[in-house]
Amino acid sequence: MGILSGNPKHEPMHYGEIHQVWQFCMTAKNCISATELYRNHAGDRELKKILGDILEQARLEVKECDDLLLHNGVMPSPALPVRPEVELESIPAGARFGDPEIAAMIAADQSLGLVACSQVMGMSIREDIGALFAKYHTAKAALSVRILRMNKEKGWLIPPPLHVKSEDLVKV
Repeated sequence: MGILSGNPKHEPMHYGEIHQVWQFCMTAKNCISATELYRNHAGDRELKKILGDILEQARLEVKECDDLLLHNGVMPSPALPVRPEVELESIPAGARFGDPEIAAMIAADQSLGLVACSQVMGMSIREDIGALFAKYHTAKAALSVRILRMNKEKGWLIPPPLHVKSEDLVKV
């Protein structure tokens, strides 16, 4: 039996895993700060619910990744201060993010999160780390579907140019 054939939690992390987990965790901490900001700017009830779910997921990711890093003797990145809650009406209209803007930003962030999870899964040699990021990937994919549906239902989705056959456009 080799060094990497026992319980994965007792195996050492390689430098790539350490870097990727540390970077992912730092990004999740930044996501918490940004999502708290977006929640202050959001007016739509469904959008606020999704923002709450994103916060819950990011906090879980931070806790689990920080624990993993600490268990392996790596100091996690610092967290940003918690943003205070403010009333939407107290934010001047010209300084306020609109709900469609927030929805587009969180959709893009979730997309980048899916790529980051896939990258960690693909380069990990510890099964527990691969499984942890597969769990995060699944959660982000589910959130992404909810965001997409909300954007479609509310008319916030700006689709790229759609391919339509020319004979469909020309009515003879």
